[in-house]
Amino acid sequence: MDTQQKIIYTAIQVLNEDFSATFEEIAVQCNLNRRTLHRYFKNRSELLGACYKNMMGSWEEAAIKAFNSSNDPVIQLENLLYAGIDSGIQYAFLIRLNEIEPTYTIETGKDYIKARTDLFSAIQKLQKKKIIDSQLPIPWIKILFTNIITATITAYRSGDIAPNEIKKLAWNSFSRSIGLPVNTQK
Repeated sequence: MDTQQKIIYTAIQVLNEDFSATFEEIAVQCNLNRRTLHRYFKNRSELLGACYKNMMGSWEEAAIKAFNSSNDPVIQLENLLYAGIDSGIQYAFLIRLNEIEPTYTIETGKDYIKARTDLFSAIQKLQKKKIIDSQLPIPWIKILFTNIITATITAYRSGDIAPNEIKKLAWNSFSRSIGLPVNTQK
């Protein structure tokens, strides 16, 4: 791993523990001095942008893998939820970052866009077949999906819910919210 990637990886770990961590604290955790850190990133904002880009690349890879995990859209959706939870736990500080400074963007990959489009088309087909609630608009399902992930990450970080139960609870909450019959769940 090169120095720049080491800084990004370490910053993600440090910021997950303490979002207000300074450039100096990140440098110390990287076993570098602040001046060396500045050779790679002008300021904290630039470093946060690099962390965001790293996270989004990881998320796209995880999402594409979830999409390709099955031809069954229900299983794809469940695996996508789990990938979102795993990514969210790994990058929880970025949820907070987007609440505070929603300024970071990157170009979305074509494979990710195609997979996402295919999945939401499949959801519409499931609605037409009455497998999931046809009264729910796709934007509502997307928002619900994202907020189930956020709630799951919050519950995980609280320590009040057993980690081995968290994904099952998230899937049960989401799948029932969109009207999936119980017998289609794992």
